[in-house]
Amino acid sequence: MWNALQWIQKNLALSIPATMLLGLGYGSVADASTLRAAILPLTFLMVYPMMVSLNMAELRHLQGFKTQGLALGLNFLAIPALGYGLGLLFFPDEPWFRLGLLLTALLPTSGMTISWTGMAKGNMAAAVRMTVLGLLLGSLLAPLYLQALMGTVVSVPMGQVFVQIAVVVFLPLVLGTLTQKWLVVKHGHQPFNHQIKPKFAPFSTLGVLGIVWLSMALKAPDLLARPAQMLTLLLPLLVLYGVNFALSTWLARTLLPRGDGIALVYGTVMRNLSIALAIAMSVFGTQGADVGLLIALAYIVQVQAAAWYMKWTPLLFPPSAHAAA
Repeated sequence: MWNALQWIQKNLALSIPATMLLGLGYGSVADASTLRAAILPLTFLMVYPMMVSLNMAELRHLQGFKTQGLALGLNFLAIPALGYGLGLLFFPDEPWFRLGLLLTALLPTSGMTISWTGMAKGNMAAAVRMTVLGLLLGSLLAPLYLQALMGTVVSVPMGQVFVQIAVVVFLPLVLGTLTQKWLVVKHGHQPFNHQIKPKFAPFSTLGVLGIVWLSMALKAPDLLARPAQMLTLLLPLLVLYGVNFALSTWLARTLLPRGDGIALVYGTVMRNLSIALAIAMSVFGTQGADVGLLIALAYIVQVQAAAWYMKWTPLLFPPSAHAAA
């Protein structure tokens, strides 16, 4: 089972589409609405392991203010504005898909931010700080953005959104931090970082796949009636990620040293789709399946785009290159 989970985690570009097809198949022959009760436990399975791996202590070392400032500007101004604008352009009469695109753009960084930055030999400490700051600020600001930008076209239950964020973000964060401290005390820092921490990520991926499967199963009747809809949802996501990669790469190459630049790219293009999906499926009732479908497709685009970008990183950020700070 452990080998299977590791394979699934390393091959998200295959496992997520396969899970979507399985969900589509189930939803075409059975009523998936009876499985809505599984949303909360699947959400916890998705978020809690990620929190165990977060190093909150990095917030004590706020260095690289230019890098962090650029990341905050992109994550909470440029990318949300882009997501909102693309929603108006592509889905003028479909507010729930606009909401899904906005949620995708609102919540920055994930555990994959740190992983991809490390594989590309970027500044890992900067990536960790971006991830922690992005998680905390995104969770606090997302309800305000949703109300301000979408409150006139869809019902945004602010109290419920804040409660749900407390349940799916801050409760797992507290429990994850306590778990991390207990494991470090029991086993030591080195064994925790190199042997124990990597074992949590595949379980988070299992939760992601469960939520993706359920969102597809719930949406299956509509998708089978309108199969071309998948393509109409993919196009704005491709534009969102394409512009995000181009803008962050330009800023990174122009303003930052190589390591910080790589961290900036992966700290802004990797959105926290797990939490976006959790909010969509648990807060917005039956319409959450529409929102969740778009976010599920964003997983495919994000993972594949990050893998392709990785191949271009040595060319875009040569080891000898040092942009002016």
